[in-house]
Amino acid sequence: MSRSRMSWQRFSLRLMLFAFVLWAAGFAVFAIDSLTPPSPPPRCDGIAVLTGGQDRISAAFTLLRDGYGQQLLISGVGSHATLAQLGEPGIYRLSDRITLGRHAITTIGNAMEAAQWAHANALHSVIVVTAGYHIRRALVELRRAAPDVRFTAYAVQPPALRHPATRATAFLLLREYTKLLGAWVGVTRGNPMA
Repeated sequence: MSRSRMSWQRFSLRLMLFAFVLWAAGFAVFAIDSLTPPSPPPRCDGIAVLTGGQDRISAAFTLLRDGYGQQLLISGVGSHATLAQLGEPGIYRLSDRITLGRHAITTIGNAMEAAQWAHANALHSVIVVTAGYHIRRALVELRRAAPDVRFTAYAVQPPALRHPATRATAFLLLREYTKLLGAWVGVTRGNPMA
């Protein structure tokens, strides 16, 4: 084997090792971030909750009730869903401040729906409520859809993340980390709405 070929192989091996270390370090940061409980957000103009997991709507409704935002978008609800079906006590008292977004079926769709809602209501700052493993990707897509709106993360701890030392949680985090990397480089762009 020639010396130049051996040098090339060593360089390729080092490059792959460096890429793996970088990927693993990024995953470690992502996992820790996903498992960190939320701290109280700053007051904002509105709140957008991305449906698809437990505890998200109830956390968003609590933020609305406590005055962290003046309006609430529940993005990605079913076409026939009603506020009554959401099961939140006292939700009718604030129903005039709640919008049910019925078009989004993906994170990109949530971002487009939230951007349209924020612009239609002249909102400059929005708290985003979703699961810890989903929040970073949601923010990437939201900031892409509405760069003029300030989005603040409020990551809910779903049941899947309350037991982090399980195989199912590890696979969930790996899958979501891969999706986040895809969102960063733009390969997740697809049909965002129903």
